[in-house]
Amino acid sequence: MNTESPRPVAAVVALVAAACCACGAQPAEPPDRAAAALSAAASPPPPSTESSSAAPDPAAVKANELGQVPILMYHRLVEQPTSVYDRTPAAFRAELERLAAEGYVPVTTAEYATGRIDIPAGAHPVVLTFDDGDATQFALGPDGRPAPGTAIAILLDVAAKHPGFRPVASLYVNAGPFGSPDGAALRWLRDHGFEIGNHTRDHTNLAQAGDHQVQEAIALGQREIQKAVPDYRVSSLALPFGAVPTNASLALRGAFDGTSYEYACVLMVGAGPALSPYRADFDPGATPRIRSQDATGDEARYGSTVWLDQLAAAPDQRYTSDGVVDRISYPTSAGAAPALRFADRAVAY
Repeated sequence: MNTESPRPVAAVVALVAAACCACGAQPAEPPDRAAAALSAAASPPPPSTESSSAAPDPAAVKANELGQVPILMYHRLVEQPTSVYDRTPAAFRAELERLAAEGYVPVTTAEYATGRIDIPAGAHPVVLTFDDGDATQFALGPDGRPAPGTAIAILLDVAAKHPGFRPVASLYVNAGPFGSPDGAALRWLRDHGFEIGNHTRDHTNLAQAGDHQVQEAIALGQREIQKAVPDYRVSSLALPFGAVPTNASLALRGAFDGTSYEYACVLMVGAGPALSPYRADFDPGATPRIRSQDATGDEARYGSTVWLDQLAAAPDQRYTSDGVVDRISYPTSAGAAPALRFADRAVAY
């Protein structure tokens, strides 16, 4: 099973510059909560059909759909963390509870990157991403449901307690993810509304690979996913180590040995909020993430607690939905412009 190794401080700092300018074992989910959350994940709400005239006034809900979106990055959930990439189950649960309390609604990377952000007026999108296919993130128990204490089981439990907090996430996998060699884990995720993303088959450092090797690593990663879910459309890639190929375009699209790929988004390692996908300067090939982390510790200033605090202190900077899926509302003071392809949907106020 592949696990992400800690990144050098210098690499994290470089990415910042590029992107920005009592713990115990968790209890099992109550069956009624788990059933409710699973139902919500399998049957997401249909797209909004409200017209602009029937929807809330963008100014009344302080809509800013050109605002920043936190894409949070997780690796292992363990009771005794050994690196800044580990979180305890209790800390993970607390972060989800905070997100729900502050009006965030999870969307997948694919939904974010393609602008399919269908959340209520006044809500804020958040993307929950998991790297390496670690069994602490997700595993199936003997009953065929997520094993208690895993990240996905905790997410389902929190979502069941907070109607509207969608139990979705994007999980980026290598070969043999989640200790499930028969692919049952990937099929469960697909069937319950989760996104399965590519992290290369062998966790390849793409910055150290030539063009041919980059395409091979990515294509083989996609091929591994599609062995378990043959008809699944892989839509995004998380760069192992956050390492960008010399030819960065090959992270988005390429081909190897009959397998081609084309992605809507390529995720980096850090270390700040991502731009709205509707902005003219949105770059799907270099999308930053925020490492989940407490307010203290190594490089905590780049972590989720600090960034969520900053977004809470400056709410006008974060993406706030107008509640209409086919309208893009933003204040004239946003200091950003929508991409030309969204001009017919963009409404400034």
